[in-house]
Amino acid sequence: MTTAMFPLGMVLLPHMPLPLRLFERRYLVMLGRLLDEDEPEFGVVLIERGRESGDQDGQTRFDIGTMARITHVAAGEDDVQLLARGTRRVEVVEWLPDDPYPQAVVRELPELEWHEDLRELHARAEEVVRRFRLRVSEFAELGADLDVELDDDPVASAWQLAGIAPLGPLDQQRLLRAGTLRELLSRLIEAVEEASQVLGATAIDAMDEELAELLGEPDDDADDDGPDR
Repeated sequence: MTTAMFPLGMVLLPHMPLPLRLFERRYLVMLGRLLDEDEPEFGVVLIERGRESGDQDGQTRFDIGTMARITHVAAGEDDVQLLARGTRRVEVVEWLPDDPYPQAVVRELPELEWHEDLRELHARAEEVVRRFRLRVSEFAELGADLDVELDDDPVASAWQLAGIAPLGPLDQQRLLRAGTLRELLSRLIEAVEEASQVLGATAIDAMDEELAELLGEPDDDADDDGPDR
């Protein structure tokens, strides 16, 4: 199918919200056309190289993305606030010329399937994600509450866990490519545990630097001969 596309510097995962502020003319045109449809939606893909705004000629994009269904629109003085929600995953088959916004031919990817033998793995993933979010909250504000309520559907909640995990876009893109629910949950646990180790090492380094400063220890990288005059 052919659909409007919105390349972004972030990953949209299924069952996750997507707030957007539209001010570029091309995306305002896109929105106007989409709102004529009964269920307006567009595709979202992560930008691999290039910027979100401006010239798209130098922009490269990942080929796996997520459809976003528009749920709310509010017009401001100079922009439009839009809220959408991730639905199903798609693969870009072919990029089409902008008209005036990006468009592509996409195909839907199979939905992940739940099996009862995944219940323990699912519980482990939730424990790891929530614990990591709690640790990260000591250093930075997170976009969702620590006790965010997950969907009753285990597949939807697995995607939500991937969405609320404080991970970088490349990690989330790797999760988006998962072929099975077991693969998604396993990759999620692995990514969070690796990120947790990095966070721990960073925190220790920061504490060491602070302690050295308090004790007045010299900087190892300083020039022993003193500053040039």
